[in-house]
Amino acid sequence: MDLWLRFVLLLIGAYLLGSIPAAYLCVRWATGADIRKIGTGNVGSSNVAQTTSKWLAIAVGLFDMGKGTLAFFIAYWLGMEVWQQMAVGLAAVAGHNWSVFIGFHGGKGMITTLGVIFAVSPLLGLIILFTAYFPALFKQMAVGVFMCFLTLPLWSWFAWSWFASSRIGAEDRLAVTIGLFVIASMGAMKRLIGSRVSISRDVPLAELLLNRLFFDRDIRDRQTWINRTSVD
Repeated sequence: MDLWLRFVLLLIGAYLLGSIPAAYLCVRWATGADIRKIGTGNVGSSNVAQTTSKWLAIAVGLFDMGKGTLAFFIAYWLGMEVWQQMAVGLAAVAGHNWSVFIGFHGGKGMITTLGVIFAVSPLLGLIILFTAYFPALFKQMAVGVFMCFLTLPLWSWFAWSWFASSRIGAEDRLAVTIGLFVIASMGAMKRLIGSRVSISRDVPLAELLLNRLFFDRDIRDRQTWINRTSVD
């Protein structure tokens, strides 16, 4: 098969793999509810934990992480260039964020992104995991995830030599850094876009965008945001 055709088919396959909405399917199976209409409306493990079960959320998180890792490794095992490996990983993240199976809704992509990062470098994956989840001890995980989006390309470029012994099939620093920059930008964009909900109709636009970027919600009050009864 032509190498470019194989690459294009793999991109499509990675997008479809990423599109499998584990959070939606698990919550529908467990409770009959549509996760897009409960809690924060996010189709991801964090909303599963808040609205259904932490154990179910762990299973969803592992599956979502595996999507990114598997997509990257398939490209690696097929002998593709580093930039192609990163593109395939990005396609899996895009599928998670905008799933074709549920009307192009999806999650925010952090856990699937983490799967790609672990495939690139387990050491970098551990650093990003700590950066994202340590603030969760203070109920500020959204801020930790924002710091990941902000620093991920910087880690990749300026501390590349630290990860030399833990890289798996990723020798091209520029390709990896550009790929991680695009993935991080996509995650930040997913936070910013979207319609307002009823409780944020009167929030000024600048405040709304800052709340979404830093706290991943439309308003500053976390408990009110989580406990709202419906998602517009």
